[in-house]
Amino acid sequence: MSEQWVYCFHQGHAGMRELLGGKGAGLAEMTRAGLPVPPGFTITTEACRVYQANGRLTDELLDEIGKAVRWLEHEKGQWLADPRRPLLISVRSGAVDSMPGMMDTILNVGLNDETVAGLADNSSELVFAYDCYQRLVSMFGNVVMDVEPFFFEQKKQQLMAKYGYRSEAEVPARGWRELTEDYQDLIYYKTGRPFPQNVNTQLRMAIEAVFRSWNNPRAKVYRKVHGIPEDAGTAVNVQAMVFGNKGASSGTGVVFTRNPSTGDQGLYGEYLNEAQGEDVVSGVRTPRPIASLADEMPEVYSQLARIAEMLETHYADLQDIEFTVEMGKLYVLQTRGGKRSAQAAVKVAVDMANEGTISREQALMRIEPEHLDQLLHRTIDPTAKLDAVATGLPSSPGAACGQAVFHADTAERWAKEGRQTVLIRTETTPEDIHGVLAAQGVLTQRGGMTSHAAVVARGLGKPCICGCEALQVDAERRRAMIGEAVIEEGDWITFDGASGRIYRGQVPLVEAGMSEELTQLLHWADDIRHMRVMANADSPEDARRARQFGAEGVGLCRTEHMFMASERLPVVQRMILADSGKARAEALAELLPMQQADFAGLFREMDGLPVTIRLLDPPLHEFLPDMERLSDSLAELQSGRSSNEAPSAAELRRMGELESLIGKVRDLRETNPMMGQRGCRLGIVFPEIYAMQLQAIFRAAKQCLLEGVVVKPSLMVPLVGHVGELRLLREQAFRIATEELGEHARRCPFTVGTMIEVPRAALTAGQLAAVADFFSFGTNDLTQMTLGFSRDDAEGKFLN
Repeated sequence: MSEQWVYCFHQGHAGMRELLGGKGAGLAEMTRAGLPVPPGFTITTEACRVYQANGRLTDELLDEIGKAVRWLEHEKGQWLADPRRPLLISVRSGAVDSMPGMMDTILNVGLNDETVAGLADNSSELVFAYDCYQRLVSMFGNVVMDVEPFFFEQKKQQLMAKYGYRSEAEVPARGWRELTEDYQDLIYYKTGRPFPQNVNTQLRMAIEAVFRSWNNPRAKVYRKVHGIPEDAGTAVNVQAMVFGNKGASSGTGVVFTRNPSTGDQGLYGEYLNEAQGEDVVSGVRTPRPIASLADEMPEVYSQLARIAEMLETHYADLQDIEFTVEMGKLYVLQTRGGKRSAQAAVKVAVDMANEGTISREQALMRIEPEHLDQLLHRTIDPTAKLDAVATGLPSSPGAACGQAVFHADTAERWAKEGRQTVLIRTETTPEDIHGVLAAQGVLTQRGGMTSHAAVVARGLGKPCICGCEALQVDAERRRAMIGEAVIEEGDWITFDGASGRIYRGQVPLVEAGMSEELTQLLHWADDIRHMRVMANADSPEDARRARQFGAEGVGLCRTEHMFMASERLPVVQRMILADSGKARAEALAELLPMQQADFAGLFREMDGLPVTIRLLDPPLHEFLPDMERLSDSLAELQSGRSSNEAPSAAELRRMGELESLIGKVRDLRETNPMMGQRGCRLGIVFPEIYAMQLQAIFRAAKQCLLEGVVVKPSLMVPLVGHVGELRLLREQAFRIATEELGEHARRCPFTVGTMIEVPRAALTAGQLAAVADFFSFGTNDLTQMTLGFSRDDAEGKFLN
């Protein structure tokens, strides 16, 4: 464990990320590079872990913090609690892995009833000083003292209405002063404790609050989604304040070195005049494009562009940079690897490799498996004739279609009920993350491309539109207005996160295709990889799509899925319910040509590539008629006449059929169908079933061979628990292959293996290996039988 708990920015470097967190390491590296970074210090992640264990800041840590504050005072020539030249500081979180908006920040620490006057050098800056003070009190009251932000916003709206202020820019110093007093009264009323006037107490409580925020609900959810360790902890960055709300030549913004949605080159971001950083990322105000800064402050924009280029080159990656302009002077507050959409991740990686900035291997390692999944986002059908009802900022690509909901809890609840939703909010906050996760997409009235909603949605691969000013959200009444149109909760809505267009109702969506960059990246992967990638495919259509995406064969064809079609299910039911060998043979004869056509289609699509076919593995309850429905039908027939009315011959015949069917279903019902007569057990008790499938496979193989198709079948025997089962069915497969292929047998080499999916098969794998040509692994059944729970149930209930 480190003996040092606190590092001034100039003492650190990028290699100390695990100790200083991502933000602290970035600030240290930029300070060493001579960039205009306000001075400050970082309290380490180790200190956070000690705080979590002890529930308090240790005396040793407080002593180090005190020394760092005195150094910072000397650097700035300003002092905490000095009523003439007060030092104001920000206290920000900074975990090792970026967690945007998930933990807490407190700005303007150091202001109190005395120092607020010293912040204003002259009377013209009183508005600025009291604006900063009201921001501190509301932020401190919320983050540190746990007063809901709603109450502060309510107080502000009451003040605006009282004096008729139409915007915050019209509020004079006395207005902000009155609001600050109202906030302090609110805090005392809600907590029984006053807002602390002692600035050292403010600093200590703010640091503790940031450490506590590591375990707030939204941070826990985010860590689970992104696989961030629970014990990693967050660093705390204490930094001298610079003020973007200090007049018309001041402002704040966020800029990406490339477009985080598309990956296109060029500065991309947003800027707000007369604002502090939280104004941009919170979504409370809709910012302007970064290009507007080039018009208003061309020198500052040029300096920012040079810094952005330098940082991207230094880190060899797309950067997300926070900056503030104070009275025409640029300050850089943070740089980090920018959160990006999957599309942008692929394009940036490929472009940087082609530019020579990184190697192809590095480009591949920058793509997460989730990125490839996200690239298969749906889009709106281009043939659909549509009129957009509104347009917002295209903040995260992909199309979303669902029922409108206005609260995160509703989105989560409806998703559990199997309903598709679109979460509509005035702006999202970190507390909404569970709703963002549950919804198909997110739509907000306010906020920009770097707001919380946009950043989180992009990271999760969710479509998102922000800053749709035509949208008026009334979350309390669970409705929204777009012009004269009303969207009630439950109404269907569709939007395109790539174009920003919004449509009412359900609009047809289509699956995504392969971009040029993704194709190139996958070719690079092919040059390096050692494994083949095969597909699950239960139909020729599945196989065709898989091959288009580069699959090198079918690793699993689940033949029971071929029987779920409406025209096949009755035939399968007749086969299962047959009370004689003759009746079963008739049903199997009807199924044989269907199966042969399926397998021939698979072989044609995978011409020259291996196809692994699992023999029938149906838990019988999935194919049997529903017992309750049969009983209801019988009861309806029996009660459909008066007590003295005799049933007709047709009714008697139908009742007899239903009673017979109910009896057969009752006989075949199993207490636990997943562990009953399925897999190879069914194939051994009724050998004619597997015989039909094997005949279909080898007849299809012969048919394709005669067409010139190269056929490479593998046969998988399901649910084997004893080597005798596999040996018996292997012999059956080779006997039928010889009968069906005849002289073509040499042109159709095939293998026979099994799926290891019961614990006994795993324990006797050595015996099975003497008979099997290959093994596959059925992790769901193995999990269920080994641990004694269903993975489907456990993941949704107690396992998490």
